[in-house]
Amino acid sequence: MHSSVINLQDIQKEIHLKNKKKTFKTEIIAVSKTFSLEQIKPLIDYGHNHFGENKVQEAVDKWKLIKKTNSNINLHLIGKLQTNKVKYAVPLFDYIHSVDNEKLAEKISIEEKKHRRKIKIFIQVNIGDESQKNGIDPKLLRNFYKKCVDDMNLNVVGLMCIPPLNTDSKTYFNHMTVLAKDIGLTELSMGMSSDYLDAIEYGASFVRIGTKIFGNRS
Repeated sequence: MHSSVINLQDIQKEIHLKNKKKTFKTEIIAVSKTFSLEQIKPLIDYGHNHFGENKVQEAVDKWKLIKKTNSNINLHLIGKLQTNKVKYAVPLFDYIHSVDNEKLAEKISIEEKKHRRKIKIFIQVNIGDESQKNGIDPKLLRNFYKKCVDDMNLNVVGLMCIPPLNTDSKTYFNHMTVLAKDIGLTELSMGMSSDYLDAIEYGASFVRIGTKIFGNRS
């Protein structure tokens, strides 16, 4: 069995143990950015169907053909989405985790109508108030959410965050849980290779794991 499949199975066992008393399910997004299709294929053959990419062009080159023959694959855009790339993202991705401004939300809405397609949207929250990071200010979240849903008819399913480095992520995950509950959302995209078990403790429905599955990037 391929090492990435063994790694995934180990993570699944950990999550199962962590989730024993929980009523929700946590999906693992295998973050496949920079890894070739050859490296990803063992996971596809194993039956894993949630994969994450950071860059639209890389994802188009890698996934366009294989998605046509594997209809059960769910492709997640977890990196920043530029408005000029939305026209390529909407036909390919099933989830977008990084919506954080009105211009981007409007563009997605326009492209969805063109392609007669509905993407599942996560609003990215700048939970640590970091100037170098993308994400909506938590204080502006409720209004932004209402605009996305009411004005742009977007299918907003949840919230996403990347906590500050070298801090206790639990504080931020807890804050995310409160924010999601406040606007009536149940899905949370949070937790990566270093802190996914903490994220699950606070209700993460999607964890984004790359190196712990595929190994270090070259």
